[in-house]
Amino acid sequence: MKRLLPYLLSMLLLASCSAFDYHPYDVNISGATGINARNIALIEAACKDKDTLRVAFTGDTQGWMDDTRDMISDINKRGNVDFVVHGGDMTDFGLTKEFQWQRDIMQKLDVPYVVIIGNHDCLGTGVSSYEKIFGALNFSFIAARVKFVCLNTNSMEFDYSEPVPDFTFLETEEKSDSALFSRTVLCMHAGPYSDEFNNNVVNPFENEVLRFPGLLFCTMAHDHHFAEQELYKDGVKYFTSDCAKERRYTLFTITPSGYSYELITY
Repeated sequence: MKRLLPYLLSMLLLASCSAFDYHPYDVNISGATGINARNIALIEAACKDKDTLRVAFTGDTQGWMDDTRDMISDINKRGNVDFVVHGGDMTDFGLTKEFQWQRDIMQKLDVPYVVIIGNHDCLGTGVSSYEKIFGALNFSFIAARVKFVCLNTNSMEFDYSEPVPDFTFLETEEKSDSALFSRTVLCMHAGPYSDEFNNNVVNPFENEVLRFPGLLFCTMAHDHHFAEQELYKDGVKYFTSDCAKERRYTLFTITPSGYSYELITY
């Protein structure tokens, strides 16, 4: 009987395995995946021949799910937004379930959206979850001859083991598809001089950014409050999005002659 006891216990555990939940960092994704690539295809097709773009920028929706739902509802009601750029930090702890909860809220948008990775999204196995659900950490797309370059700038989360920001990616994007765009918007989570940015390269970063054709402006998140700054005194504005708790997002209108923006409170 004593010999049978371990066997019986093993069988009992196997039979009752459905009672155990997945570890919070388990990268077992259910629901939509590959979202950025799929939505980029929609954005590029819908905006190819437009001369005016209206783009909503937000970020740091982590934990504020009701406020995020209200933001989605407000954007949908407007009916004039072409797409949404989420500046990162969908999660607090990089939990797979957090990504899925926030993704399912964002999926209620009537327009396509893309998500940039934030520093909180890098915690635990967050990078793996992000890559499965959204895609590459660095990516770009072109809408109405404007290239949107979306960059991972969370250097501290990679302990300098990888090139963050990735200058090779930036150099490639400056020239890639050059016939298809004449202006640029650079989007990131943590901006230069922040606690997450690799501030050893703030000056080379400026030089690289200024090489992009027709650079309009740069967008950031991370700091949880709106800001309009000229970080380098070079004429380029860096706009920081509010967090969802503040119940505001930034709506940019890009025309052939330039751009304007308004803060939307919901």
